[in-house]
Amino acid sequence: MAASLTSENFVLHKLQSLTGIIPVGFYMLQHLTLNSFAIAGPDKFNAVIGFFEGMPFHLLLLLEICLIWIPLLFHAVYGTFIAFRAQPNYIGTKYRWSQNRMFVLQRITGLIAFAFLIVHVITTTGAKYWAHAQGAANPVEKIQFAAWHDKLTTAPYLWTLFYLIGVLACSYHLSYGVWNFSIRWGLAISERAQIAVQKFSFWMFIVVTILGWSALVGFLLPQHASGVESQTAITPVSGTLSGV
Repeated sequence: MAASLTSENFVLHKLQSLTGIIPVGFYMLQHLTLNSFAIAGPDKFNAVIGFFEGMPFHLLLLLEICLIWIPLLFHAVYGTFIAFRAQPNYIGTKYRWSQNRMFVLQRITGLIAFAFLIVHVITTTGAKYWAHAQGAANPVEKIQFAAWHDKLTTAPYLWTLFYLIGVLACSYHLSYGVWNFSIRWGLAISERAQIAVQKFSFWMFIVVTILGWSALVGFLLPQHASGVESQTAITPVSGTLSGV
């Protein structure tokens, strides 16, 4: 299997598409779902983190590397290569069909999502690892409710805007990635099937975006601010699925 820097490889292209759904897409959905516990307040959100922090360190690290970091990096890096090789046929052309629009936006949002995730991981998991390396008493506090509340209510709300845009891009990329995946893997061959998947992707985009934004709302709710100071400390370990 020869790979080229000037042309796409069939097998790698298939794997790139597959990893976008499993495990990356699945992880994104569970990650946003768990983050939405912020709506219920600091105690509930920190309890989710506490659950993962209670796992054996080496098992947790192995799961992160194999199920999150490697698939995500492969999907993002090879996806960037695909995006820059693509020839958009929607903007400035006569081909104004919705499928062409989805093709272009799915790749643009992929690039935005990649940049967003780099910053997100560095300022969450990266910050936690760095605090642990520096011998902090509780490095996990970098990803607890209080840290998120402070982060999203400073500078003035630039981080909130950053996450609103980032979640929106990730949501669109995943939702319409389902449409792209269904066609690429031959799951939606007929025109009727493709239209059905397109409608599903639209509603998935709406639901996933609301799910992701709900977590941001939870961190900003005034009634939760009073509970920030009374957070229960969580025993620090080096890795967490909920911090990526």
